[in-house]
Amino acid sequence: MTADAHGDADVALRVRALESLLLEKGLVESPAIDEIIDLFENRLGPQNGARVVARAWSDPEFKARLLANATDAIVEMGYEAVQGEDMVVVENTPRVHNLVVCTLCSCFPWATLGLPPVWYKSAPYRSRAASDPRGVLLEFGTAVADEAEVRVWDSNAELRYMVLPERPAGTDAMGEDELLALVTRDSMIGVTRALAP
Repeated sequence: MTADAHGDADVALRVRALESLLLEKGLVESPAIDEIIDLFENRLGPQNGARVVARAWSDPEFKARLLANATDAIVEMGYEAVQGEDMVVVENTPRVHNLVVCTLCSCFPWATLGLPPVWYKSAPYRSRAASDPRGVLLEFGTAVADEAEVRVWDSNAELRYMVLPERPAGTDAMGEDELLALVTRDSMIGVTRALAP
């Protein structure tokens, strides 16, 4: 058994023990646990954001609605904010690269991006994304042209941001389902670009 597999087995064992204890003490019911698991496995996550991006890349009218009122456009696709926050989608272009951070804590659009990655919540990312965004982007392997502007968007409890990455070259003939595979959580935060086909 590899170290990762051993660690996963330990986590699974702890989860089962915790679930059993919560059920035994009557603090939670099985249907509630099933609902939470379904929420995080099927209804929240970067697959939702990828669908939003693929639709925007494929449908200019949807893209216009998304950039004008992201909250409504995202709800139109069936994804609603978990914590009642409003959404703003900012578009990456050859002249502007957007980067999202929450400098105070880890505010993150769960409905479209899932749970925040550990690095997003870290103090170094939160402080350096605001003070040295180009340096942070380089650490993720993303070089932004000197003549391009880098904009940093600070999410908070009421307002969450998501990046609409640039559509990769050579994807004009691709449909929404094919485009999904090119969109990553990190490209919707802005630390990387969408994948090349």
